[in-house]
Amino acid sequence: MQQAFWLAVQFLTRLPTPKTSMVNDCQIGVSVLFYPVVGLLIGCLLAIFCLLVQGVNQYLQAALVLAFWVFLTGGLHLDGLADCADAWAGGLGSRERSLAIMKDPAAGPIAVAILFLVMLVKWSALISLISNQEFIKLLVVPMMGRLSILLLMLSTSYIREQGLGAIMNKNLPMMETWLVVLVSLIICIWMLGFFVIVSVCLLIWLLRRIALQRLGGVTGDVYGAVLEIVEAATMVFAVWK
Repeated sequence: MQQAFWLAVQFLTRLPTPKTSMVNDCQIGVSVLFYPVVGLLIGCLLAIFCLLVQGVNQYLQAALVLAFWVFLTGGLHLDGLADCADAWAGGLGSRERSLAIMKDPAAGPIAVAILFLVMLVKWSALISLISNQEFIKLLVVPMMGRLSILLLMLSTSYIREQGLGAIMNKNLPMMETWLVVLVSLIICIWMLGFFVIVSVCLLIWLLRRIALQRLGGVTGDVYGAVLEIVEAATMVFAVWK
């Protein structure tokens, strides 16, 4: 289990980790159980960093926290968001064309626009959290984002036969994953409130439905796109008055 935890940290962040050796497919599947924990770890680091840069203007403070956020994760899921944005715009409703575009590393103007808008929403929500001294809410925003991946894994077919995502889905311990989801949802409801979490879950359901209509399932890029959108939406709902 310890190795599975470090695998999750290694995949989801740019934090230094102990060397992992002799990794098998089962450990890769078990590592998914720690995604919400890694999300909570990211949230703790963001809250601490937010406190450390309190001496500057709140707009600059929000920008620094957002930059640190991207640094911590290496922009991993932003890439998935950009690929999905291009695929949805250029796929013209075709499953095959959409999947082909998602494999293309180039980013088109739609991808750039969507990335800018999502980051703008996060920055604006951060300003609100900072001005209201609600740093505690940052703890569970990344947790909710990574929890969305587990919810998709439990409910939606993975359509690519190769790659890390396929290995994770094939070796996912189902009962343990449901338990992790339940505990994580309880924590998120406790920290952010019932309305926020129900609203985010409805959004995840909507994004899942869109992916099913266009692709017939999900891919690693869809996981990344949903995570980024869920993080931004969680922050918006958390500051909603």
